[in-house]
Amino acid sequence: MAEKRKRLFYGAVGIFVFLCIWYAATKVTSLGRIMPDPITVFSSFFAAFVKPIGTKSMALHILISLRRMLIPYAIGGVCGVVIGVLMGWYKVADAVFMPYIQMLRPIPPIAWIPLSIIWFGFDESSKYFLIFLACFFTIALTTYNGVHSVDETLVRAARMLGAKDNQLFTTIVLPTTVPYIFSGLQVALGSAWATIVAAEMIRSSEGVGWLIVSGQDVGNMTQIMVGIVAIALTGLLITSIMRGVESKLCAWTVRGK
Repeated sequence: MAEKRKRLFYGAVGIFVFLCIWYAATKVTSLGRIMPDPITVFSSFFAAFVKPIGTKSMALHILISLRRMLIPYAIGGVCGVVIGVLMGWYKVADAVFMPYIQMLRPIPPIAWIPLSIIWFGFDESSKYFLIFLACFFTIALTTYNGVHSVDETLVRAARMLGAKDNQLFTTIVLPTTVPYIFSGLQVALGSAWATIVAAEMIRSSEGVGWLIVSGQDVGNMTQIMVGIVAIALTGLLITSIMRGVESKLCAWTVRGK
């Protein structure tokens, strides 16, 4: 507990110092001509929960973006875990899927925007497609690495004792792979939340990404910064929740503590 309190204290001090530097830079340099100070930004951010930006309050913008992110994130997570396990456990699946994953993984989700519009139009499906891509490959590869990290000696010993495939999976493979799965889910969650800005550039009228795009259209730097703050704070919240879940389900590992 003492170590956690120290981390929280140092983190709070670091944020406070950053805000002070930001405030001073906007007041004593020319930065203030193009960027609002943190007091203006955060007061506008909290005011947006009462006074709508566009047609929605800040809470609704955040919830809409979370819904857009979590649905394809869940689908990408399930598909990534299944494909990762298949590739790690079966050599045929590895030979079939791995070339496609290695070929498509380096392509950033934003590069798929033109194709997503052609294939899915301007509705929610195009946004789901982009966020799915941001999640799937990371989760599939980390799950694959988790399956490959299983100690072969344990597998052979279990087979000699008569264990079946389903028993091997539930007693050896799954406990070893779960920390890798959560590691992939953690990284993919950050990637998915970052991709929401690009996804909401596709003809949206609400969401935290739309706050930035619409602020850019009208030259409203305060609204742009409010959108950035919303993305940062919401991202911090959801990743903290994920780490909390991971620490409970993977308490036997060093990671997640």
